[in-house]
Amino acid sequence: MINKLIRGGITFLGFWLGCGVFVLFRFIANQTKFVDLSAITGFKVFLTTGAVGIIFAILFFILTPRIIKQSARASRNIEVELQKFSGSGLLAGVIGLIIGLVIAYLISPVFGLIENGYLSAALTVVIYLVFAWLGIVVGSRTGGDAFSRFQSQAAKRAEGFTKPKSRSHASTPKILDTSVIIDGRIADIMRTGFIEGQIVIPDFVLIELRHIADSSDGLKRNRGRRGLDILNKIQNDFGIEIYNTANDKNLADVPEVDVKLLKLAQAMKGKVVTNDFNLNKVAHIQNVGVLNINDLAGNLKPVVLPGEKMSIFLVKEGKETGQAVAYLDDGTMIVVEGGKSLIGKNIDVTVTSVLQTSAGRMIFAKP
Repeated sequence: MINKLIRGGITFLGFWLGCGVFVLFRFIANQTKFVDLSAITGFKVFLTTGAVGIIFAILFFILTPRIIKQSARASRNIEVELQKFSGSGLLAGVIGLIIGLVIAYLISPVFGLIENGYLSAALTVVIYLVFAWLGIVVGSRTGGDAFSRFQSQAAKRAEGFTKPKSRSHASTPKILDTSVIIDGRIADIMRTGFIEGQIVIPDFVLIELRHIADSSDGLKRNRGRRGLDILNKIQNDFGIEIYNTANDKNLADVPEVDVKLLKLAQAMKGKVVTNDFNLNKVAHIQNVGVLNINDLAGNLKPVVLPGEKMSIFLVKEGKETGQAVAYLDDGTMIVVEGGKSLIGKNIDVTVTSVLQTSAGRMIFAKP
């Protein structure tokens, strides 16, 4: 029933649009003498106008399904675009619209001096539309940043310190991948303030996290749920942007999440934050900036030199005969030669050598 009413309304609109088109065409023809319509007078004008209106009504009736489909798509696109604007950006856009209309109002009397009333009205409408559009665009692009800076400065004055949320958006965008979110250390790094700028979570990463959290495999399910918890924590503490890629044709046809991440990073001129070894390598091949959490953790481990002494607790046997193994607080493994008989005890050892491998660092020592 609703579809029939909509179709009837669009058809009726088409009829009146057709009548208006003919009236406008007749006026232009009479003014420019482009077409001689002098023979169409009186009742013929009424019949011709009605005929053109009926033709437009039939066209609109036939095209109604396509019109509805395109209208729905346009409304979705508008909704997606509006979601990208912050509250301050929308407010700035409204203020810009008002200023643009005021400027158009001040300029429009100039066109009132034109003798042709139709031309004067048309130019006035165009001026209002142009300045309204300019007001919205300029206001939303420049005013949003101004409001954000004002809010940031107000927060600083009120609280007396700078929160991590007030990072400069002029910095390179940081795009988080699934692995680094599940890992969880990114939240601690962000809390220290070492990562600044716009933090972006692509919507396809969020979808992948949800699929992992819904997995039938218990281990994967726990990892996915941990990732969602970490993501919620980051959102609450720092604020992040969920980047919508639904309308990005360059990403829509790409099935792999890692490839999408790299393409998005190239488009945004940002860096991918990850601890995925293979993604790290591919990113370097494609000249995409990468911040690898594992590399950061490895470089932050305390430097140990041969000859240094340390106190450790031996926990288990090593692979070779007579060896025992201990671990530092950061997870670094220490292999003690001849320490098998001392397992379960705290002992003092002397470092003999340090081996750096792709899996991490190993320290060799002796009692």
